[in-house]
Amino acid sequence: MHLRFLAPLHVCLKLVLRAACLCAVVATAVQAQPAKSITQDELQARLQEAKAQPELGHKLYTLGRKVAAVCANCHADQNGKAILEVPYLDGQNPAYLVEQIRQFSQGLRKNTFMEGILKAMSRDEMVGMVLFYEKEPLPARPPKDAALVAQGKAYFERICVNCHGTDGRGNERLPRIAGQHTGYVQMTLTRYREGSRVRSDPNMAFVTKGMSDQDIRAVASYLATMP
Repeated sequence: MHLRFLAPLHVCLKLVLRAACLCAVVATAVQAQPAKSITQDELQARLQEAKAQPELGHKLYTLGRKVAAVCANCHADQNGKAILEVPYLDGQNPAYLVEQIRQFSQGLRKNTFMEGILKAMSRDEMVGMVLFYEKEPLPARPPKDAALVAQGKAYFERICVNCHGTDGRGNERLPRIAGQHTGYVQMTLTRYREGSRVRSDPNMAFVTKGMSDQDIRAVASYLATMP
């Protein structure tokens, strides 16, 4: 289910206006008790249980697919256009995504809309959603500017591979950035470079400090073409 968004500049307002409706859909779809305070260890342990037990994994995956039907209103393409402040979740590293969910649900990572949605979700809903997105493929995106992509590739292979790997898929601590849409990557790298309170990380602050706007555009363009 995709909803049409009129303009990226008004994303925050639209998401807030949809919050009540989406929360109601979540409650109807999953019929579970909301989580009060879930620790990282609890979420990661449940994720490992689901991966070790096929029957449980399938059950949580099915639950997560229902939750993701709501998430798709923001985290999927909207009529072929991505929302600036919302990343694609398809193919994301499960352990990394679980930790981001926990941080949002406890207000450690700030976003009023996400905090509200996740606080209404149970541990199994969170883990199930992660299992669902782990298996979702990202569509291929051909380069729009070959020269810019080549510049981004060179920068990525010189700097970014040290943490995110040659395939851009990160690991349990770092996100998959391969295939992420350009708007979100540019916005996030700029926030790291400028020391925004929205996103802060000492390593990323150090790496992005020397990036020009052109470097950021180039890297974002290259990542969007990575499978």
